[in-house]
Amino acid sequence: EGGREEPAGGGGGDAEDCPESSELEDDTEGLSTRLSGTLSFTSHEDEDEEEEEEGDGASEELEEPPQAPGAAAGTEDGGRCWGGELGGLGWFQGHSCGGGVRQPDRCQSPVPTEGTDTPLPAEWVSAAERPGGSLLTRQLQELWRRSRGSLAPQRLLFEVTSASVVSERSSKYVLYTIYLIRSGQFDKAPATIARRYSDFEQLNRRLRCRFSCDMASVAFPRKRLRRNFTAETIAKRSRAFEQFLSHLHSIDEIRRSPEFLEFFFLPDLQAAQRLTCTGMYREALATWANAYRLQDRLGVCNSGRFLLTLAGLAVCHQELDQLSEAHGCCEQALQLLEAQGSHPLLGPFLQAHVHLAWKVGKDKRRSEARLQDLREAGLPLQQQPSLKECLIKEPLE
Repeated sequence: EGGREEPAGGGGGDAEDCPESSELEDDTEGLSTRLSGTLSFTSHEDEDEEEEEEGDGASEELEEPPQAPGAAAGTEDGGRCWGGELGGLGWFQGHSCGGGVRQPDRCQSPVPTEGTDTPLPAEWVSAAERPGGSLLTRQLQELWRRSRGSLAPQRLLFEVTSASVVSERSSKYVLYTIYLIRSGQFDKAPATIARRYSDFEQLNRRLRCRFSCDMASVAFPRKRLRRNFTAETIAKRSRAFEQFLSHLHSIDEIRRSPEFLEFFFLPDLQAAQRLTCTGMYREALATWANAYRLQDRLGVCNSGRFLLTLAGLAVCHQELDQLSEAHGCCEQALQLLEAQGSHPLLGPFLQAHVHLAWKVGKDKRRSEARLQDLREAGLPLQQQPSLKECLIKEPLE
């Protein structure tokens, strides 16, 4: 049990490089609620399972440590997540996912830790600091109701909705399914990702290399030597991953970084490209659509990756004879390219839009005029690749 943690990928680095302690403390009530319905868990493992997760070297088996400062920090995009901060006062804001509502979680700390930067209402602080002063639940609820109007709502929530143990020939791991949810909205088709512990660990290490100061207060759950596949461990770890992603999203520089963004949608783009190249257009369409939703939730709808996603959607819709949908994707892309005089995808999108507009009986004069401008500017449109060729040749790394 005293072994050192082996980094993913065989890289160096000691355990003290970062405060990796965000697995929940004694959270019996919240844990039982999660296991009873808010987290779908699939496993055929024995509770005494001692096989090591991910097939890596042995790592430290930790007692449940106290939460590091900032571990419960929530999403901060013009507002703050009060879920982690109010947990010590007796309840969390519930939020919905897939029709279900998270029940209140609890933790033991009476007030937020000193390292957190979210201020509490003055009434709470003064009452909590009085000698022997402890607020009754009814008083706290009343203060909470009065202060709710001053709290900016969260804009993006991360919800681990299911976890399953996957056994492969050389390894066994837990695959976590995560929903990206806009606060206060219902998504008919939610944006989802499925990631394993090693994916989170790789993201954590990449961000610590680039944002060492910002990541100092971000906690990450350690691996365990035993009981990696029990429902209790997976439920605690799923909550830790939610806190981890919420804290990352609350930091402006990290939220906009390629490392953070591509953790969510790059695997989908790569999978969709492979499916498109092999002619599996229906499966590719679903994957492109999920990549579209992920980029939309993360607010990166003006990037080159998003234009490539629109190209993938247009190609797959066209191959499946869904011409109106393909035409709509081309129109959206051309709106994004409106202010750009030259772009590798501008010519292919214009040509595809003209062809689809003719097919579905829509106005194509504007696109034809823009194509004429490109010809006059000396662009050899006859040598331009088609939208599908651009899509297949685009390197996604």
